[in-house]
Amino acid sequence: MSTELQELGGRLVGDWTTEATHPMVPGTVITGRGRFEWLDGEEFLIFRFHYDHPEFPDAISILGDTDGLRMHYFDARGVHRLFELTVTDDGWTVVMDRHSPAGSFASGDAPFAQRMTYTFEHQDQTMSGKGQLSHDDLHWEDDLEITYRRTS
Repeated sequence: MSTELQELGGRLVGDWTTEATHPMVPGTVITGRGRFEWLDGEEFLIFRFHYDHPEFPDAISILGDTDGLRMHYFDARGVHRLFELTVTDDGWTVVMDRHSPAGSFASGDAPFAQRMTYTFEHQDQTMSGKGQLSHDDLHWEDDLEITYRRTS
C-alpha cells in the first residue's frame, strides 16, 4: 500500500455534493454527487460520481498503485482513460498524456492531454478542482471546474 494513497484516502473517503461549470455549457451550474470508498483490503480507492445533467456521464475511477500511482477512469459512454496521480500537501493532481493508450473523449476526436488539480480547503470539508485540456502539449484550455462539499 502506498503511504501517499493511504493519506489521500483518509482525506477523501466519504460522500460529497458537487457544483461544476464547463465551457461546453456556459452559464450553467452542474450539480451532482460523488463517493470515495476503499475496496476491501484498502489497496484501491473507488470514486463514483454522478452529474445531474444529461451532457455529463456517470463515471467511476479506481485510484491505486499500479506501476506507480494512477487513476483509471471509466464512464457511461464507454470512455476510459489512464491518469498519473500525484499527491501534494494541499491536494492531488491527475494528468493524462496526449499519447496515453486510454480512450479519448469520443471516437474520432484528436488525441489530447488532460489534467485536473484538486485542492483541499476548510479542513478537508471542501475540495476545489480545476481541469484543463491541450491538443498540442503547449496551449492549455480551461475545462471542468468543480467544487466538492463533504456530506459525510
